[in-house]
Amino acid sequence: MGGKRYDRLKEIQSLDPERDFLTIYRLTATYEFPWDHTRALELALYRTYAVPSIGRLLAETAEMTERPQKRYDDTSLLLDAVVEHGFESEAGRTAIRRINGMHRSYDISDDDMRYVLCTFVVVPARWLDSFGWRPLSDHERRATAAYYRALGKHMGIKEIPRTFEEFEQFLNSYEAAHFAWDARSRQVADATLDLMASWYPRPLAPLLRAGTLALLDEPLRRAFRYPRPRPGVRALVHGLLRLRARAVRLLPPRRRAHHARHNPEIRSYPGYPTGYRLEDLGTFPTPGLRGCPIPHQHRPSPDRTTPDPVD
Repeated sequence: MGGKRYDRLKEIQSLDPERDFLTIYRLTATYEFPWDHTRALELALYRTYAVPSIGRLLAETAEMTERPQKRYDDTSLLLDAVVEHGFESEAGRTAIRRINGMHRSYDISDDDMRYVLCTFVVVPARWLDSFGWRPLSDHERRATAAYYRALGKHMGIKEIPRTFEEFEQFLNSYEAAHFAWDARSRQVADATLDLMASWYPRPLAPLLRAGTLALLDEPLRRAFRYPRPRPGVRALVHGLLRLRARAVRLLPPRRRAHHARHNPEIRSYPGYPTGYRLEDLGTFPTPGLRGCPIPHQHRPSPDRTTPDPVD
């Protein structure tokens, strides 16, 4: 698609955010802000570790401490399969079955599930308001809330907020009540920081770690007991991201969708260009080990997800 920088926003605003939420969310996440959405969803998941019941569970499963790259890759690919293919597609249904199968293996409260869903709605909007080449429109906020309301229903989450404002209100109140120090949560947070730093040349690791910590707000930083970043570092990181936003605003509209499978951070599948099976992604916990109470039978799927060309 050619055209001017704001043409796609005009297309989005011509759609109904309640009826066309998947189309709007897909345009927003994969055409308008793919890099920003990836960074914001990373911070959204990172944020959930500060709730001790979530951080402890991730520490007990050891997925984020022993296999952080695969956990990151599988989570990204499963969530994005629904965005790319839709809820009613075979790929979308397979991804949701895998997500639900993993969650059913553990004792996760409805409130924690609801909170994680809220982070996916609210954190990207806040990121784009601060660092996007434009802020999210009201249409996009409403469509994002509708998209995750639908995803939450497919995941069996109860009492899902209806509007963006309700998602944000629940997130704020849940964090105020539940953010707290926990040593095992901190282990998961440290492992995730190490993972993010590993994507870049080793000499840059300390800079990447400091830069990521500079993006954490004060309640999140205190929950992990990370040192307060130097004001100059925080100002530099925020300034560079805003400078990037101004540069991106000058670029022409993206012509092809950019999905999680196109991201260079996805590294667990050496044969990536030939595809991967959605049914093979994620964990298949053993009964009685690290909290899994139910057996699973792993059946490989003949269906593959194969990447398209990307700019």
